[in-house]
Amino acid sequence: MEHLRQLPMNLAIAEATVQAMDSDPSIFVMGVGVDDPGGIFGTTRAVHDRFGDQRVFDIPLSENALTGVAVGAAVSGMRPIMVHARCDFLLLTLDQIVNHGAKWRYMSGGTLTVPMVIRAVVGRGWGQAAQHSQSLQATLAHFPGLQVILPSNAYDAKGMLLAALQSDLPVVMIEHRWLHNDKCGVPEEKYTIPIGQARVAREGKDITLVAISWMVKAALEAAETLSQQGIEVEVIDLRSVRPWDREAVLRSTQKTGRLVVADTAWTAFGVSAEIAAVVQEELFGRLKAPVRRIGLPDTHTPCAPNLERAYYPGAHEIVDLIGEMVRPQERATVSERVLVDSKPFTGHF
Repeated sequence: MEHLRQLPMNLAIAEATVQAMDSDPSIFVMGVGVDDPGGIFGTTRAVHDRFGDQRVFDIPLSENALTGVAVGAAVSGMRPIMVHARCDFLLLTLDQIVNHGAKWRYMSGGTLTVPMVIRAVVGRGWGQAAQHSQSLQATLAHFPGLQVILPSNAYDAKGMLLAALQSDLPVVMIEHRWLHNDKCGVPEEKYTIPIGQARVAREGKDITLVAISWMVKAALEAAETLSQQGIEVEVIDLRSVRPWDREAVLRSTQKTGRLVVADTAWTAFGVSAEIAAVVQEELFGRLKAPVRRIGLPDTHTPCAPNLERAYYPGAHEIVDLIGEMVRPQERATVSERVLVDSKPFTGHF
């Protein structure tokens, strides 16, 4: 994609929304702050400038009620995009999303569809703390009838959003704030990326590293470091967690014999646990080592910058863990910051 113009993820999301709304008058955007000058980290500013208050409008702080409005609009033939500046606000809307949006197609025998997209931004760092930093993909992926996507780059964000806006099932797109300004090649024309299709971000033979959202960036950085140590890591960008690409993960793990899953959320009861369970059920006799996971420790997100640095894992922790798995006889030195397999956090809040 080197020959393509370089676009950051936030503008790729904005471009996809404008293009979709240009071709489909049933699409509209609603959310707290979508018409503000900042435009939800720049993702709705161009959309509001283009379509104005009739199709891009602010809403009251009544998330559950307004999600019900979006569900009703979708059932009536519209295609709403509901935007949350923080993923945590989805917790206020679960009744409408889970008991109505996810179930109407099933309960109506396919007569009704709920073609809506919910965009939610994960905050991380700068003191977001316990109530404004949660990655809720496992909570949402638990329920049949929902699709949950987590693009890791601008190209995927545009293509997956355009695919979501063509789906007749409700789609939740979780965006990581730290990725909004990352650039990559993005075509100007419309294109779609199928929901549920993983991407091989880097090929390797020694170990498979399945990563989600921002952890894809950390995984690629770790893979480069490990390559210099003679360990070739195959990085799988999962892209979607409901549905998730079982075949791609199983195929890669069968080739390498080892698997690490890196998630932006807690490892306890999370997406990484589901992937680990499926792989060990399907490939138990072919694994060279137990499946391992990297994610958040089983505690709340701290606010202080020094505790945040200890709380969030990244490339450093991935390098240590994979070195330990591939060269167990050498047992790579594990940093005090490593947060693996839900080991308790030993710091003091």
